[in-house]
Amino acid sequence: MKNYYLLLIMLFLFSCSAEKKTEKAEETVSTVLPEKKSEVTVVTLKKQTFNHELVSNGKITARGVADLRFQSSEIVAHIYVKNGDRVRKGQKIAELDKFRLSNKLTQSKESMEKAKLELKDVLIGQGYGIDDPNKIPEETMQLAKIRSGYDQTKSQYEMAQYEYDRATLIAPFDGIVANLFAKPHNIPSTSEVFCTIIDSYGMEVDFTVLESELALIKKGDKVEVTPYSGPATRYDGSITEINPLVDDKGIVRVRAKINGNSNLFTGMNVRISVHRSLGEQLVVPKSAVVLRTGKQVIFTLKDGKAMWNYVQTGLENAEYYTLVGSDLEEGAIVIAMGNVNLAHEAPVNVIYD
Repeated sequence: MKNYYLLLIMLFLFSCSAEKKTEKAEETVSTVLPEKKSEVTVVTLKKQTFNHELVSNGKITARGVADLRFQSSEIVAHIYVKNGDRVRKGQKIAELDKFRLSNKLTQSKESMEKAKLELKDVLIGQGYGIDDPNKIPEETMQLAKIRSGYDQTKSQYEMAQYEYDRATLIAPFDGIVANLFAKPHNIPSTSEVFCTIIDSYGMEVDFTVLESELALIKKGDKVEVTPYSGPATRYDGSITEINPLVDDKGIVRVRAKINGNSNLFTGMNVRISVHRSLGEQLVVPKSAVVLRTGKQVIFTLKDGKAMWNYVQTGLENAEYYTLVGSDLEEGAIVIAMGNVNLAHEAPVNVIYD
């Protein structure tokens, strides 16, 4: 009998302990999983002017590039500039020793004078005066020039004058000196470039677009150029050329000019943003579009709950998408932030900035 009462007491104590554990567990679950609404921000869906942005990579090129070469193999007497120097049109770049060239030019000039006298003698022998060459028949004049050697001597004189003039390299336009590696007192090769003049006041950028993007650009569209070497610096420009050829990879080459002076160098890698206004479009912030089961979804606010809506976006820029396929209409309240973990008909709490 005593054992029976002992058993009852033990069962009572065990029951009380179990109840306390259950109450504690329920309290713990209630603490870990509180019922709290998701906080979201909303925007009103409406039409607004949409500026499409097309992004590409490109390279800087100069509008004017001139490779300068000497026409004669003579010793370099003077080099007046160095790499990176800015030069003006007509400014001296370098000069050869002109002694031999000057001597050759003088001899050619004397030979030219002798040829003129011989030509005059031949014409007088044919009964023509040199004072009015228009009265001399063309065939007679041609024969007289051959006999006197006038044409050959004239050609030699013009070549000597050409080589003498080209013994001094002159900047063909305003620009910057590049690729100048020669030294004075050496003989430069006539087949190699002595230096290059780059027109830094007229820089351009070459970039590519996809065939499918051709309809989104046209001549005159504004571009923004950002060098990768200095992403904080940006330059404005506009499209000047669209090459009317699509290559085998579906790529089209485009060229744009950069406005004003710049500190860009030929060959620089840059990021290109082409901006074009496409008029009023139904647009949503990019943050409002989330993926669910591989499809684009926008949550709208209705009676304090998040409502699931399938959508299809079209064009985009840095901040917005255009909507091309959805049942949403202008004026709908779209959840823009706080929508990452939302479910259909989840209760939400709207917060305002």
